[in-house]
Amino acid sequence: MTEVPASTADYAALARARLPEDVWHYLNGGAGDEVTLAANVSAFRRLAVRPRVLVDVRRRDATTRVLGTALAAPIGVAPMAYHRLAHPDGEAATARAAAAEGLLMIASTFASRPIEEVAAAAPGRVWFQIYCFRDHGLTDELIKRAEEAGCRALVLTADTPLMGWRDRDIRHRFLLPDGVEAANLRGLAGPGDDLAAVTRDLLDPGVTWTAVERIRGVTDLPVVLKGVLTAEDAALAVECGVSGVIVSNHGGRQLDGAIAALDALAEVAGAICHLSERVEVYLDGGVRRGIDVLKALALGARAVFVGRPVLWGLAAAGEEGARGVLRLLKAELDVAMALSGRPAVAELGRDAVCPAGGCS
Repeated sequence: MTEVPASTADYAALARARLPEDVWHYLNGGAGDEVTLAANVSAFRRLAVRPRVLVDVRRRDATTRVLGTALAAPIGVAPMAYHRLAHPDGEAATARAAAAEGLLMIASTFASRPIEEVAAAAPGRVWFQIYCFRDHGLTDELIKRAEEAGCRALVLTADTPLMGWRDRDIRHRFLLPDGVEAANLRGLAGPGDDLAAVTRDLLDPGVTWTAVERIRGVTDLPVVLKGVLTAEDAALAVECGVSGVIVSNHGGRQLDGAIAALDALAEVAGAICHLSERVEVYLDGGVRRGIDVLKALALGARAVFVGRPVLWGLAAAGEEGARGVLRLLKAELDVAMALSGRPAVAELGRDAVCPAGGCS
């Protein structure tokens, strides 16, 4: 009998068996010694849930809204480059999987399918992630394309003035294979390219907070700032007029030794709560189980964005595999809500969690 995947780890095992070694390490590696990559996952294990009992949990409500878009659960797909490394259908399949589960996807600037195709695969459920390029005209062109394609928000990634030092990519001599390119940047990143060199050539290492204001000035779309890990930067983000922030260390792929996303969440959410009621807070990094979603919500996230596990599903079984991962996380969250005595995500607060060693 063929085993049915019961966890995202099961999907990881299936993906590893199907992917070339260098691709597996590119998709799953982090920067340096991968301290931050590991910390993103272990941070969730260091937090325990304080279950409440004798609560009526016959009905559970995991629905929420992010920047006005209704979600079946507070889960989305984080921006990741080159989904066609995992499956030929690439980002279009991922977007369809997210939409089928009532969720949304953030498409990467470095997607291997053009933004028009990705947005058409999931109308109303795609945001577009952008970087600040040395060529401001290129940035503005991508923003215009995202608007015309029907994307609902822009996600400005702020933690990548250049690419982090990624041992695995160097060790395995990773280069983009034939048939995979940055479809939104035709001619600028394609087969045979060294991604660190491409990033160094394209991205603006001198970008500052003025970029947020400049981008807000050329679009009517809400702008979400990704890569915020401190209260200081949270305050500056609010001051710049963003609509949301994603607490993120780029999945441990940029600065090794940076604080785990979950460990930074309470600080960032607290700072924003004191300054603005309209700026939404999200998290990505380390989410592997539905219980992780619950913990992040308890610490102040409105929703989480999931990265590598979705690519594991895509590699394992295409669109249906990506959908299976998202469906699994939704089901686990539902069970966690029932067993913790928190039947509505809207009611989750800091009282739902404590350090795993015990609560003071």
